[in-house]
Amino acid sequence: MNKVRRCSSRSITEQPSRYDHLEKMEVSELLQHINEEDCLVAERVKQAIPQIQAFVEAVEPRMQKGGRLFYIGAGTSGRLGVLDASELPPTFGVPSTWVMGIIAGGDQALRHSVEHAEDMAEQGWKDLMAYQPTPQDTVLGIAASGTTPYVVDTLRMARQFGMLTGCITSNPDTPLAQEADYPIETIVGPEFVTGSSRMKSGTAQKMVLNMISTTLMIRMGRVKGNRMVNMKLMNAKLVDRGTRMLQESLGIDYDDALQRLLNAGSVVSALK
Repeated sequence: MNKVRRCSSRSITEQPSRYDHLEKMEVSELLQHINEEDCLVAERVKQAIPQIQAFVEAVEPRMQKGGRLFYIGAGTSGRLGVLDASELPPTFGVPSTWVMGIIAGGDQALRHSVEHAEDMAEQGWKDLMAYQPTPQDTVLGIAASGTTPYVVDTLRMARQFGMLTGCITSNPDTPLAQEADYPIETIVGPEFVTGSSRMKSGTAQKMVLNMISTTLMIRMGRVKGNRMVNMKLMNAKLVDRGTRMLQESLGIDYDDALQRLLNAGSVVSALK
């Protein structure tokens, strides 16, 4: 068993909620107070934009040369990384190898908690090595606490290996940030339910991941105007969306646009 790592002071994510006696509140009170806390998240993410920008600008040239981006996390953080990575191929028509999510405990941890997986410090690097990383790749560690051994040690090894490293955390000056070339700190404050970082911290992580991946995909040429012209035609909704894109872009009727889309296989190809 790995030793539990302790911060020198009590982390913000573990501080008591601003609210107490939750079990005595009416439904309307609970919902209102949760929303009040959620409203703080966007502002905290806004304050981190310079950090997010620095990370994206460091990653882009590496990806342009074939480098990959790996998200790595445990629990909620890991699930959010896998979620963001898995949505990029259908949305932007990119290979699933461009951005990949790794979660402590493996794929089974997406649905079920895997006991002590986040405490297995050396396992993260082993999991990453399965993808044969190169110094051209980037690793983004995601951990609200900033102390998760699985994530911290992976970043340490990745940095020693010559990879670019970044992180998303909800506490300042953490061990994780110390191992990151580009730390991103979204200090959202104590959770509504004390210590439940699936709430505000998770929301902040989702927002930042959206910002990073969407900006990178745009910069990699996967968007035209404001449209997902490289999206995969995986269902009737997306075929209809693509058809209407062609209608508007080419000034043709729906049936003609649909036939062009089906013949070309994607909006971007039909526009050539």
